[in-house]
Amino acid sequence: MSAVTYEALPMRVVFGPGSLGRLGEETERLGLRRLLVLSTPGQRVLAERVAAVLGDHAVGIHDRARMHVPVHTVDGAAKAAAELVADGCVAAGGGSTVGLAKALALRAGLPYVALPTTYAGSEMTPVWGLTENARKRTGRDRAVLPRAVVYDPDLTSTVPASVAAASGLNAIAHAVEALYAPDGSPVVEAMAERGIRELAAALPTAPANELARASALEGAWLCGACLGATTMGLHHKLCHVLGGMLDLPHAKTHAVVLPYVAAFNLPAMPQADVAIRRALDVPDAADGLHDLAIRLGAPHSLADLGVERSQLDMVVEEALAAPYANPRPIHREDLVRLLDEMRRGCWR
Repeated sequence: MSAVTYEALPMRVVFGPGSLGRLGEETERLGLRRLLVLSTPGQRVLAERVAAVLGDHAVGIHDRARMHVPVHTVDGAAKAAAELVADGCVAAGGGSTVGLAKALALRAGLPYVALPTTYAGSEMTPVWGLTENARKRTGRDRAVLPRAVVYDPDLTSTVPASVAAASGLNAIAHAVEALYAPDGSPVVEAMAERGIRELAAALPTAPANELARASALEGAWLCGACLGATTMGLHHKLCHVLGGMLDLPHAKTHAVVLPYVAAFNLPAMPQADVAIRRALDVPDAADGLHDLAIRLGAPHSLADLGVERSQLDMVVEEALAAPYANPRPIHREDLVRLLDEMRRGCWR
């Protein structure tokens, strides 16, 4: 084995059906007494349920989380937290809500407990993102990590299948990039391969199947932890630019981009290619990722998300202006071709 460096992130995880009932124990353990419950407008009912579990320790609900974490939503949440004298938050929902909790932790130092309801795995990472003036800024800071993550598979039973599929493919993208990241390790490789395997097997029947829900959530946990431990590459750069600039749905954008960037990068990283083929039990890794997305009914082109050809030039410029580390050099002509293929859904 070549020389590696691996640093585990401080993370407490409570996993299992019915774990929502243990939320109060977790906030008590952390010494939090005045909790603001965060959610999107669509998850208001869940937020009310969480507040009921917390009882007198819930001081309010703020249901204004939005994808890509626009700065104005952080302003509103910070104001609400200050007015209610909150000493912490519970992020009840998917990546949009967790993203808002991360922004509050970064800005105001508010600790939070994550209660994920999708399979994206962002709660396991120190990666934060903020969008302002159609530009998404990202960074890494341990200050944005949740103090605890409560994974309750029961909470994913009402997630629409389309949301489950897209968020699961989002998580798989974390693991795929981790397999060829410059700061990978045997620990990350093991988590990535198992995470991909768990999600690929579970997503076709989740969220209707109880065992599949648990497996998918376990896969999300592992894949998110991979992203938390490694450097992001071309895939995440494109998704951040497309999402921030064009306000595209985050998880669905990941689902579209995933097989194309994998097909571009994996020839330069044969070890990653082998791991993905094992995880999916397929002869070709990129084709396997593409076929999985098709089977799950995920969108398979940027045009499906409303992207027009005329918008791609500015995406290329933004992506090349501050590129992420990538195992294969990416030139302008490569990026123009890749984005055009993604827009048209022109698979090889």
